This record gives sequence, C-alpha cells and structure tokens, in this order.
Amino acid sequence: MAENGDNEKKALEAKICHQIEYYFGDFNLPRDKFLKEQIKLDEGWVPLEIMIKFNRLNRLTTDFKVIVEALRKSKAKLMEISDDKTKIRRSPNKPLPEVTDAYKNDVKNRSVYIKGFPTDATLDDIKEWLDDKGQILNIQMRRTLHKSFKGSIFAVFDSIESAKRFVRTPGQKYKGTDLLILFKEDYFTKKNEERKQNKVEAKLKARREQEEKQKLAENAELKSLEGKIGCLLKFSGDLDDQTSREDLHVLFRNYGEIKWIDFVRGAKEGIIFFKEKAKEALNKAKDAHNGNLKLRNKEVSWKVLEGEAEKKALRKIVEDQQESLNKWKSKGRRFKGKGKGNKPSHSGSSKGRVHFQGRRTKFNTDEERRDHRGVKRSREGRDRDRGRGRDRDRDEPSSKYKKTENGAGSK
Repeated sequence: MAENGDNEKKALEAKICHQIEYYFGDFNLPRDKFLKEQIKLDEGWVPLEIMIKFNRLNRLTTDFKVIVEALRKSKAKLMEISDDKTKIRRSPNKPLPEVTDAYKNDVKNRSVYIKGFPTDATLDDIKEWLDDKGQILNIQMRRTLHKSFKGSIFAVFDSIESAKRFVRTPGQKYKGTDLLILFKEDYFTKKNEERKQNKVEAKLKARREQEEKQKLAENAELKSLEGKIGCLLKFSGDLDDQTSREDLHVLFRNYGEIKWIDFVRGAKEGIIFFKEKAKEALNKAKDAHNGNLKLRNKEVSWKVLEGEAEKKALRKIVEDQQESLNKWKSKGRRFKGKGKGNKPSHSGSSKGRVHFQGRRTKFNTDEERRDHRGVKRSREGRDRDRGRGRDRDRDEPSSKYKKTENGAGSK
C-alpha cells in the first residue's frame, strides 16, 4: 500500500513539474501575455497564489508545499523557488533563447507530426502516451475551424537526436491504432505534393467535365438541327447593290415562310432559312416565274444546302439568332415580329403621333376652291399660298422617317 502511495506521489510531482516548466518554457512563455506581465513586476518572481489559478495546475494541486517539493526534485532545473517558498521564477541562468533563423531551423528539425489519435483524445491522454517516448517540450493539438481535435499533433522534442529516435521507431500504435509519424518538415513537403496532385487532378476533372458538357451541347444542337435539315437555300450571283432582304421576302412570300435571312446589302451571296423545306419553296417560286427566278432582274444561282455545308450554315444562323437576341435584351427591348430576316415589325409606339384622317375635298371649279373652313378663295390667293408653301419647303424640310429592320491550442 505504501508503495502504491509513493508511486502516485511521484506521478503527481512529475505532472506538476511538467506543467509549470511548460508555463515558463521556451514555447509558452514568449506567447503568454499574462505571464510576461507578471515576471516584469518582481525580477521574474511569480507568486504561487497566482500560479494555482492556472487551470491545468489547479486541477493537479493548490498546495504550495506539494508544488515546491515537486520543483525541487525536477531534473530540468528550469525553475527557482524563493526563500519564503511562496514564489517561483524561471532561472536567470536559463534565459529564453533568441529567436533567430538558426533557432527556428533547430526547432523545425526537432518537431514531429503524429497522426492517428481518436478525435476525443485529450491532451492528458496524449501526454501520458508520450511520457516514455522522450522529453517533449511542446505539444500542439491540431484543430479544425470549429475547434474540434483533428486526431493529429505536432510535438517538439528537446533534441534532434531524441526526435530522430522517435521517428525511426517502427510499428508505433495508440491503443491498437497505427500512427503516421513524420518529421514536421517532411509532413509539409508531403502535404504540398498532395495539394499539387489534387490541383492537377481537379484540372483534369474540370477538363473532362467541360468536354462532356461540350459533347452534350453538340449532341443537343445536332438534334435540334435535325428537324431543320433541307430548309436552307443559298443564292449567289452578280446581285444589284441595292438588293435587300425585303426583296427576298417579296420574291418568296407566296411560296414559303422565311424564318431568317443571312444576307447584307451589297453582298453577292446569302442564305435563306425557310420554316419548311427549301426545295418546295424554290420550285413553287420558279414555276410561278416560268423557271427563271431573278432578283432585281439579275440572274441568280439557287442551291438547297446539304451535308456539312448545311450543318455549318445552320450553326452560324443559330449563333447569329442568339447573339441578336442577347443584344436586344441588353438594351431592355423586346422583339416584335419574328426576328432578323423576317419582315420587320415597326418598333416603338404610335402614342404621340398625329394621324390625319378625313375625306378628300371636292372642288367646284378650277378657279374656285374652298379651304377647310369653307371660305372661297381667288386664283390670286391660291397662288400666294402656293408661294408661301414653296418658301416653307425651302426653310423647313419635311421629316424623314428612317426605315428600320428588326434583328434578332489551454492552460
């Protein structure tokens, strides 16, 4: 029984020393604002009354005598005890290391990554497992953004040699679970390689998905075009420069409904997109014109498109329609009519326009006319008014209406 009591006492003293030496250690002290302020007040001395308020030490003991006795037995000799045994401080003989590049590199070489702990493991559980693995100066439990334990840690050993021994020890397990153990630097190298590989795979996946979408789009487009096969009529020749789409509408208006015309004034060729078969519309129009179908009295070559030429032209027409639609939508307009190439419906509204209606005035003789008020006027008066009209025509030209086309981590 006495032996069990001694073992428990030794275990408690070891935990007390480890916790206090962590508080004043190379890793925690530079980051602990509260402790840094306390050590400035009394040449580094911190009252035990303050120390027992630290959570992890408080859970071990609040008895000053137990704390003092434990620190006296510490092999690290990091801490000093005041003569009255009420205060402790980090030994002036062991100052904090200067944080240089060499120091950072040394710490990095002594840091180890360990993965495989259960996510409900506590710091005490991990400390207990590491207790016989070498002297550990710091343990960082890696956590998610929501502060839950990820099951992996970074541990800093007291020397590069002890860190190497730990990493090179094969088959290490935690409660039967195999652990992944790497030097911290090797872990980050491995992680960077994984990220690069993931980026490559993500790009390949995105490319495959894009190609698949493109194939689906092409298949859908081809299916939509299948119903329009045989509807394109190409025309070409030495066309009059004034030839317009309206001429084509007039030419075929009784023989086939035109959905779209790919043609610009001044060009020497174009394509008509009929709602039904182009060949039927062409034959009807030719029959009506005795087989000689002209445009503005110009000889024209007519050809129903087939095969790849037809598919290529259909794609262009579909793209032009969509582009025109997007253009009009961007201007906040709506289509009136059936889009570019069809007989355009006049845009705008008749609101605000003056419409003159009525019947024609009947004149009794050439010498005698009545104005709209029924007043008789002489030839001289009429001639004077005519002169005024000519002057007005010279000074105020009549309005010209342009024709338009719609297009579609704690203490």
